[in-house]
Amino acid sequence: RRNCRGNPNCLVGIGEHVWLGEIDENSFHNIDDPNCERRKKNAFVGLTNLGATCYVNTFLQMWFLNLELRQALYLCPSTCSEYTAGEGIPKDKDYEPQTICEHLQYLFALLQNSKRRYIDPSGFVKALGLDTGQQQDAQEFSKLFMSLLEDTLSKQKNPDVRNIVQKQFCGEYAYVTVCNQCGRESKLVSKFYELELNIQGHKQLTDCITEFLKEEKLEGDNRYFCETCQSKQNATRKIRLLSLPCTLNLQLMRFVFDRQTGHKKKLNTYIGFSELLDMEPFMEQKSDVYVYELSAVLIHRGVSAYSGHYIAHVKDPQTGEWYKFNDEDIEKMEGKKLQLGIEEDLAEPSKSQTRKPKCGKGTHCSRNAYMLVYRLQTREKSLTVEVPAFLQELVERDNCKFEEWCNEMAEMRKQSVARGKIKHEEVKELYKRLPAEAGSPYDFISLEWLQKWLDESTPPKPIDNTACLCSHGKLHPDKISIMKRISEYVADFFYRRYGGGPRLNVKALCKDCVVERCRILRLKNQLNEDYKTVTNLLKITVKGNDGFWVGKASLRSWRQLALEQLNEQDEDAEHSNGKMNGNVQSKGESNEEKREEEEELNFNEDIVCPHGDLCISENERRVVSKEAWEKLKQYFPKAPEFPNNRECCSQCKILEREGEENEALHKMMASEQKTSLQNLFHDKCRPCLGSWPQETDELYIVSQFFVEEWRKFVRRPTRCSPVSSIGNSALLCPHGGLMFTYASMTKEDSKLIALIWPSEWERIQKLFVVDHVIKITRMQAAGADPESALYTSEPQLCPECREGLLCQQQRDLREYTQATIYIHKVVDNKKVMKDAAPELNVSSSEAEEEREENKPEGEQDPDFNQTNGGAKRQKISHQSYVTYQKQGIRRSTRHRKVRGEKALLVSANQTLKELKIQIMHAFSVAPFDQNLSIDGKILSDDTATLGSLGVIPESVILLKADEPIADYAAMDDVMQ
Repeated sequence: RRNCRGNPNCLVGIGEHVWLGEIDENSFHNIDDPNCERRKKNAFVGLTNLGATCYVNTFLQMWFLNLELRQALYLCPSTCSEYTAGEGIPKDKDYEPQTICEHLQYLFALLQNSKRRYIDPSGFVKALGLDTGQQQDAQEFSKLFMSLLEDTLSKQKNPDVRNIVQKQFCGEYAYVTVCNQCGRESKLVSKFYELELNIQGHKQLTDCITEFLKEEKLEGDNRYFCETCQSKQNATRKIRLLSLPCTLNLQLMRFVFDRQTGHKKKLNTYIGFSELLDMEPFMEQKSDVYVYELSAVLIHRGVSAYSGHYIAHVKDPQTGEWYKFNDEDIEKMEGKKLQLGIEEDLAEPSKSQTRKPKCGKGTHCSRNAYMLVYRLQTREKSLTVEVPAFLQELVERDNCKFEEWCNEMAEMRKQSVARGKIKHEEVKELYKRLPAEAGSPYDFISLEWLQKWLDESTPPKPIDNTACLCSHGKLHPDKISIMKRISEYVADFFYRRYGGGPRLNVKALCKDCVVERCRILRLKNQLNEDYKTVTNLLKITVKGNDGFWVGKASLRSWRQLALEQLNEQDEDAEHSNGKMNGNVQSKGESNEEKREEEEELNFNEDIVCPHGDLCISENERRVVSKEAWEKLKQYFPKAPEFPNNRECCSQCKILEREGEENEALHKMMASEQKTSLQNLFHDKCRPCLGSWPQETDELYIVSQFFVEEWRKFVRRPTRCSPVSSIGNSALLCPHGGLMFTYASMTKEDSKLIALIWPSEWERIQKLFVVDHVIKITRMQAAGADPESALYTSEPQLCPECREGLLCQQQRDLREYTQATIYIHKVVDNKKVMKDAAPELNVSSSEAEEEREENKPEGEQDPDFNQTNGGAKRQKISHQSYVTYQKQGIRRSTRHRKVRGEKALLVSANQTLKELKIQIMHAFSVAPFDQNLSIDGKILSDDTATLGSLGVIPESVILLKADEPIADYAAMDDVMQ
């Protein structure tokens, strides 16, 4: 039965069923039976997979069951000084193998005589320096480890130990080349530890061996230089098997390189192989017997070469029985389970699976086997390998630790069960007395705490009722749904046992909160009716002085404002509870957000002027009847009240008159200046340094910032402040020298200056205060070529400051932090054209001004949106009384982002590789699939910094993405 969450008296379905039913001892603990970790009789010991080390585990189990290799490793003398001295290892000191041989010794001894179900090979894996989270190529690991083991054992004095790898795994073959002209035979003898067999196009193992040994013709460009003929001749080349090892490793080349995709792929084709393999037909000398028995099949599960799982089917040399080794789990293969090399694939649809060919008795076929191990057939009895005394002592010490752990776990289980039984009886008794009887004292307690008390997996914490308190420190009415009413007897027990508080008894119910909640609920229910009433009252024309002034915007949105206010009162109660409980306001709330909240106007504050009186604009307010005002006051008791006989603010009237006078003055001033300075107002009438006008040899310079500010004033004299002075000091250095050369003013610095005709300069000096006069003079001999003219400036150029400016500009471009660049993805080698990109020679401020000039008359009013807006919350706006001033706006040369581009924040010292990772997150293109270029230059050095590659703020980098070849999903182990 489910619990009635809204009913504080319902105590059913809160977790009590666990305690009231029959006792299950296993529910009193979460400790597994330690005997499950114990090795079963006559079973092999497994190996822990450390993440992606299943390939190592398969080889270790296969080498462990090679009895000759195990025997030889046990004969290796230890480097441990205590053991060599015959003293044994101190019990307080852990054994730490020093060499690879010692690691293998210890590991094999544990696999042989440990009492654990599986052991941890981390010491061996760490000694090899393998990454446990990265799956390596299993065939390559086998080769490298055998080479390492052979090199390590070659230093041993005992020949049985020193030569064990060669005896067990090493064979010989020869590359034989025969000249077709003279018949001369050239032979190159080589050792092998495994035969690498191509399986493409074959179905049987013997076909793969035949292809490995087949004759190859050397003709044309591949002809062979014969020492006898002393010339290049046609020849034949093949491999001849000279001798075979006791253990024959056959590597099936399942993982091949795909030239079309540039990646490795797995060949999932079936290959048939028999349990007996006669190698005599393939040998050069056929005098000996070369019959081999299958002893192991190593398997790769998974359809991809880049992921999957490795397991091994290995035969016990002593009993002849087959076992499947899958990390910690080992399973005997018999009956129908005895299908060597057969393992279900991972993540492959059944429809795509090739049908398995039929196999006769003693033969098998597999699409996942990648290595077959054959042992030379012999009539000799298999070895009996004994663990040396030193290693056996270490194994017994580990077995003692394991037994101690088992006993400790068993004792913990026993104690948990005992505690559980005691609590079971306690809970049963308390649950019976949990409900509060009618008329008896009671307490409120959190439902969540009760559920945790009844949950045996988590011990209860002290009772915490603070989250359920209201602003008055009593029980919040809205929290009743998450509380339960229990008897005082059980509550006393809980507080004695677990502590906490505060206690919430019958006196904790908050009457003030209930009364306030009822008032709000009544107002919410009444709101729709009152809205209709007020709407009808507003239709009545008010006569006399009985009415009240109300803002039009407030009237449009009063119902929404009332509803928000009622909801906020509920929220305030919860927030005040949070503050009482010590919850601090989130740091994420910025000062701007706080200011905006403060600026939000309440009901009827939209007609309050900055001086706290009635505003002068009658367009923003209207008169309502006394009845309508009283209805509205029920919802907004603190709203400012203005009877309709109230006079407007006298200070605002004075400001309005002054503003009108100033506007008229500004309009007249702007008109006069525009008429006087026509050339300055229109760009096309201004001179240009690039094509010096013939009619004059002198031009004057002012800053472009002055021109922009002056134009804004002339266009909108009522909205902008008049410009009274020209500040040319920004174009000069601290020594009073000019910062720009004539060449730079015709090119990159042209956007910072404006040229003035001499006649216009005279008028400018009369209208504005000029701090510094800057003049450019052309000097040219009569009849000389115009290109030979010389140009001088007053004041003259300051070379040192000019050089410093250029260095600083270059440094800024190379040492930026948190600058914006744009990545543009190229589709089919075509860059998308910019849609309606603004011209760079027009400033953004000018574009805005043109748009504002074309607006309807009403929209030019700064309060237009306020007086004609919808039912939005109003913001304080008194622009009519504030002097309009703005900081200088330079001409905009910012890059405008277009479709297909994304902006990224970068620093000059970050590398190209780090940028590629940012691009990967933005465009979902892997770093190795990214081709990046800037201004036609390919960006390829991943270690280079963006500053050194010439990437500057506002740069646009083109991204061309290579299409991914395949999406290899992870199978079982970690991706390679």
